[in-house]
Amino acid sequence: MSQEIEHVQCLIIGSGPAGYTAAIYAARADLKPVMYTGMEPGGQLTQTTDVDNFPGYPGGVMGPEMMEDFRKQAERFGTDIRFGYVSSVDFSSMPHKVVVDDIKTVTADTVIISTGATAKWLGLPSEQKYNGFGVSACAVCDGFFFKGQDVAIVGAGDTAAEEATYLAKLCRKVYMLVRRDEFRASKAMVHRVLNTPNIEVVYHTETQEIIGNGKNVTAVKVLNNQTGVESEIPVEGFFVAIGHKPNTDIFKGWLEMDETGYLQTIPGSTKTNVEGVFAAGDVQDHYYRQAVTAAGSGCMAALDAERYLAAKEHEVKALS
Repeated sequence: MSQEIEHVQCLIIGSGPAGYTAAIYAARADLKPVMYTGMEPGGQLTQTTDVDNFPGYPGGVMGPEMMEDFRKQAERFGTDIRFGYVSSVDFSSMPHKVVVDDIKTVTADTVIISTGATAKWLGLPSEQKYNGFGVSACAVCDGFFFKGQDVAIVGAGDTAAEEATYLAKLCRKVYMLVRRDEFRASKAMVHRVLNTPNIEVVYHTETQEIIGNGKNVTAVKVLNNQTGVESEIPVEGFFVAIGHKPNTDIFKGWLEMDETGYLQTIPGSTKTNVEGVFAAGDVQDHYYRQAVTAAGSGCMAALDAERYLAAKEHEVKALS
């Protein structure tokens, strides 16, 4: 039985703000983009409640609703959006080969990767129960909703330290829960945390459970891993800052990555080390990680893909 093969000009892998924005620009440039959404159409924002910091939504918007707006706009210009996941790639020759759902092969002149990154969680059932109702993995996204309240943040690296100081500007009190007796963050970031009056660092502390009233977070149950004593800290918000994992496993061996797996792009562009392959959004951005920056890089990726194809076409005409 022969395997089904399809050829496209522009293939977009992933469907968050970066993927959908790339699709809008690519479709308007008549690249006839085909998008495979992955198993979570809309990406991380579909797990988010209120989004108040994306331009154009003065009254705020729910994350799933915003992603539905993005999808409709991409489809309006002709993007072929398909539910499915890319199971493997072969970037050894042109056109690029991509296998979808382990059964279908798609060849593509250009590939835009926007598979995003997934927040690392502690793995507590209560963490997922209250996700979006007091539990968050993004202080910059959600800190605003906890103005004047008490919150806790778990983590000991630079991201946790940075997010704790960000929250301290908004919140009455920030409890920073650190498992060991020291930080993993840089000395400069540790100095900033320790010199912020309303941050209380709680060392040797592990989160046991997030407590709530069925609607919102009310406290966090913690364990002192030296003394074995359990206690509760009353908080309205709980932030997890133990890192993100970029969704790049299928690209290992093909594309250049940093030590944590984020795709590396040529500075000032979305170009990867493979000709005709571009990366946008959180899959290549471990610093900003915002919906608006992801959308901006999605635009860049589509423009880079369009210019790449135009240059190739010009080369062919010059040789003929």
